[in-house]
Amino acid sequence: MPEQHSRPVRRPTAAFDNLVGAHDPAEETRAAHATASALLTRVRADQSGVSAERLISFTAEHGIDEIAELWSKAPSRTLPGALWRLYLLQLAIHSDPRTAALLYERGRVELPSADAMIAGAPVPANPDELVALIDTILRGAFRGDFAVALERAAAFCRVQSSGATHTADDYEPTEPVRASELTTRALRLSSYAQDLAASAVLWRTGALA
Repeated sequence: MPEQHSRPVRRPTAAFDNLVGAHDPAEETRAAHATASALLTRVRADQSGVSAERLISFTAEHGIDEIAELWSKAPSRTLPGALWRLYLLQLAIHSDPRTAALLYERGRVELPSADAMIAGAPVPANPDELVALIDTILRGAFRGDFAVALERAAAFCRVQSSGATHTADDYEPTEPVRASELTTRALRLSSYAQDLAASAVLWRTGALA
């Protein structure tokens, strides 16, 4: 990933807690749905895969602002809302892969479900492998089965949320501020998991727009 960015990249905390977007709700909604649909259709039609790879690397080169202007205020269980959450996950992991790996591994150990298997990370997953995983999930959204990509992202969020929750418990006695930050992150990830899973169901029924 390039070391220099053409414009500032929002850090994970900002990405999860301070979403930014346009100021005209009606116009933003129309633009969000139109651009998301057109973009996904165009990229999936490109059999070479070049368009998909450009979109996967977009935030590393340009940051999150341009995407936020299009999709950040869209309802969560819509096509632009789902794409926005995928990009936020990618940005958070690329920006701090070490923390992502620690939370993921803690969640994998603590969570009594098949979510870690569904997400598809190696066991255990190091920071570079987590970066590769989220890029693979995003690639699947653009080139593979969109519903499966959303389900993998939802599972990933559930594992991370579990890890953040248990790590917050560890910090609570000695570092309550850090514990609070992790709890907030866990709640946001849990919400994303629900939205992405619901979006996968809607996509399969042709109702995700």
